[in-house]
Amino acid sequence: MKVQKFLGLCLLAMGLVAIAARAEVVAGRDYMEIKPAQPTQSGRKIEVIEFFWYGCPHCNDLHPYIKAWLKKKPADVEFRYVPAIFRDSWVPNAKLYYALDAIGELNKLHDQVYDAIHLDNLNLNSDQVLLDWIAKRGVDGRKFSDAYNSFSMQGKVARSTQMSRDYQLRGVPSLAVDGKYLTSGSFAGSPESMLKVVDELVAKARNERGTKK
Repeated sequence: MKVQKFLGLCLLAMGLVAIAARAEVVAGRDYMEIKPAQPTQSGRKIEVIEFFWYGCPHCNDLHPYIKAWLKKKPADVEFRYVPAIFRDSWVPNAKLYYALDAIGELNKLHDQVYDAIHLDNLNLNSDQVLLDWIAKRGVDGRKFSDAYNSFSMQGKVARSTQMSRDYQLRGVPSLAVDGKYLTSGSFAGSPESMLKVVDELVAKARNERGTKK
């Protein structure tokens, strides 16, 4: 009985060690290091970026988890969305995001864009479909069009395209932490796992900065 008990305790200890080892995120398995590290816009706060594309079904799946995570994110974390651009067909959705942000309608309509594409099957790459959709939401069409077609929009699109390269994105959604680390579904798997990895990477970045939560 003593031998069996001892063996049982050993197996339990080994199991706990294995769980602990898995809980610690590992480069190459749970995330990749961004080399060179990219500049952030968050000052003293730890920056978390979601690179997304409205047309991506996996981004749509992750979105409610992101919203839940934002409600409890640490005070020392600054979050922002960046529309990724891998090809020309992604540009209209990026412009849609930036135009809504420019006219102050993003918080109201960000979720609804996902619903329009993934639930209502609307082609918001079509100018006419997009303008009709915007009008039905009580948004000033002229104001939106001016922002969508503005000269400054060219710079925003170029910046998104460059960031997609600089962060070495392999797909979307991808989550970057402090300009140093990147995780995605291909690393972490499920939306829940992705955000658990982000939490671990935020803690890692915090330790590297020598700051407290």
